[in-house]
Amino acid sequence: MDEKMTYISYDAKRQEYIHSKSFNFFEPGDRLENMNSLTAYGDIKVGPKILENAVVDLNFFKKVNPRLGDKMTVMRALNDGDIVTLREVSDFFFRTSGIYARLCRYLAFLYRYDWIITPHVIQAGAETDTEKIVDKFYKAQNRFENFGVKAFCQDVALKVVKHGCYYGYIVENGNTASVQELPPNYCRSRYRVNEKPAIEFNMKFFDDQFRTLELRLKVLKLFPKEFRKGYKLYKEGKLKDEMGQHNGWYLLDVGNAIKFNLNGEDSPIMASVIPAIIDLTAAQELDKQKAAQKLLKIIIQKLPLNKEGEMIFDPDEGRDIHNNAVRMLGNAIGINVLTTFADVEVADTDSTASQTATDELERRERTVYNEAGVSQMQFNTDGNIALEKSILNDEAMMYNLVLQLQKFLNILLKPYNKAPKKLNLIAEILPTTIYNYKDMAKQYKEMATMGFSKMAPMVAMGQSQANILASAYFENQVLQLYNILIPPLSTNVMNGDTLLNLGQGGDPKGKQTEQPQQQQGEEKTSGRPEKPDDEKSEKTIMNRESMN
Repeated sequence: MDEKMTYISYDAKRQEYIHSKSFNFFEPGDRLENMNSLTAYGDIKVGPKILENAVVDLNFFKKVNPRLGDKMTVMRALNDGDIVTLREVSDFFFRTSGIYARLCRYLAFLYRYDWIITPHVIQAGAETDTEKIVDKFYKAQNRFENFGVKAFCQDVALKVVKHGCYYGYIVENGNTASVQELPPNYCRSRYRVNEKPAIEFNMKFFDDQFRTLELRLKVLKLFPKEFRKGYKLYKEGKLKDEMGQHNGWYLLDVGNAIKFNLNGEDSPIMASVIPAIIDLTAAQELDKQKAAQKLLKIIIQKLPLNKEGEMIFDPDEGRDIHNNAVRMLGNAIGINVLTTFADVEVADTDSTASQTATDELERRERTVYNEAGVSQMQFNTDGNIALEKSILNDEAMMYNLVLQLQKFLNILLKPYNKAPKKLNLIAEILPTTIYNYKDMAKQYKEMATMGFSKMAPMVAMGQSQANILASAYFENQVLQLYNILIPPLSTNVMNGDTLLNLGQGGDPKGKQTEQPQQQQGEEKTSGRPEKPDDEKSEKTIMNRESMN
């Protein structure tokens, strides 16, 4: 199966509907082949094994182009702005380079994409029916839960970092929706309509990637109806550009076509790091060869000469001496034998040896992260140096994508915002990352004491609004846990009447009870609480160790 099949999503209901239709707009010259040929991949042999029902992208390893790992190819593509080649190179290094894959995943999964929906009553008194507001709110929650917002956002972010952009098409399925991913090499966006990119799709994709009519028909049935319409126009020769050329570009519906990228460019954002990674790989290979060379040893046999400088042994005897030494050391690894009459001196070209080589590798490795603009300490930490500023820069770089995803989520809420002048549901992605979500949850909790959202702290910790409401209703209304799980009595959980009764019964004078005395063995502390070890500076740790 061709590698471009990875761009095709499957929806059972839509597939059932499309199969009930017939499409006869192919050219008479198209040749129908035996359907069994589509499943002939079960006969492909790899060594003693046979592939059956393969769903992985095996063609990547078959079609790996050696030039993708060539530095000159990458530099030429960067200089010429060859986006197609840069995407191939980026995908290749994502699969083969641990550093590049880690960089891409770090940026893509930096944000947690915690979302929250808030109903906005625009006109006072226009939408006062609480049941209608709650009904729309729960339906919107269910739509997002079925869609899988977090998984989609992470997938989009990774594709944007790897390929530079993400193109898709929204497919409605009742109360749920799905996104048909489109191959970026066959998409372009030259205009904007109402602050949304107008996306064109090249219908040559189906002819280029799917040679047989049977496979092409199957693929078209997986795509939305608009693509089948565009492909029909393409086969009829009606898709022409401004110059009258038949190029196959078809303008998709602006309301359903979506696009995400960073900095307004469709090229991989980490592509400039790849030449430094190639240099690092070459340096590591050279260091490996040097290490192997250090293990080699040469045994030098110097045959003696007499006072007149003449050989004591004749050449045949010298040959036998050499062969005997070779046979004796035949099973030894990394040892060679040299037999000579001349004076031999071995010059070591590795002057300051391993330390210099190690420094060179570390310098090249630092160059990779310097090109990426990401601190190396985030991946290989060898100290407690603060990284907040570097992480904030990375968050700022990816925040533009978060805003685009937030705008897309509000597009998904359009079915529930048919009367936006009365009630409008707004989706928001919280600025929580894998590094700051605990601090953000604490800040939201402090804001809740001032009357702000009570859901925000729990959403920041990874809970969805639907689960929060469901858990609260089940625990309070069904199980009535407030009658079973009673917290310890304190001024934080007791009202004024309880305190008054306690003062009359437990303490007749109504005086404040004494604080519990310090237990024996407890250390009395004062001042600011001690920071965790991961927040202490290097100087503080060294001072603490010197005191011990």
